[in-house]
Amino acid sequence: MISNTMSRRQMMLGASSLAAIALAGCASTTPGPSALSPAPAVPEIPSDILAMYAAVPDERFFIPAADIHLVDPIYWRQEVENKTGEKAGTVVVDTPNRFLYWTMPNGRAMRYGVGIGREGFAWQGRGHIAYGREWPVWTPPAEMIARQPELEPYRNGMEPGLENPLGPRALYIHQGNRDTLYRLHGNMDARSIGQAVSSGCVRLLFQDVIDLYERVTWGAEIVVVQ
Repeated sequence: MISNTMSRRQMMLGASSLAAIALAGCASTTPGPSALSPAPAVPEIPSDILAMYAAVPDERFFIPAADIHLVDPIYWRQEVENKTGEKAGTVVVDTPNRFLYWTMPNGRAMRYGVGIGREGFAWQGRGHIAYGREWPVWTPPAEMIARQPELEPYRNGMEPGLENPLGPRALYIHQGNRDTLYRLHGNMDARSIGQAVSSGCVRLLFQDVIDLYERVTWGAEIVVVQ
């Protein structure tokens, strides 16, 4: 159905260390640099791409510019032809190709590069985006804390901020009235985009998840393809 198709350096390093702990039913388990495929060398990044992923100073917390040079250009946000077969206003997660599409009128779609769940944690199927949150609190499920006792301090929730694994936005996926514990959320570790690293959730760069959040309407259908 779907074609195969430093700004504040210390702040970023501190945040990415916690982003490597865990995410909402979405614990992040980002491998070290040696475990990830290196992004191809990018000799020059176009000015429009740099602007797209520039620092965002007017958020609740200052968002540094993304390390976009670490991301394969295929995963940079771009408008493309809608080949998903889904109607406008649908989120489509193409898990094998590490893309997320927001389908638009006139046969177009906005495509984002994503990091997706490791095998064994991934969710698939159809649901809807019940609601979203800006700078959400992250609460790890009890079963996650059992697997990772170091998360015990966050049993009652981790306050919003750059170190929060959900980042500046989270979109919550339901099937009927049931929370799937599956999320679309932000992540500032550019190395994770295009990789299978989280425990089921779909992660986007901070700038991309903010852009997506502004487009999606609550109740929108989501389709996750494995």
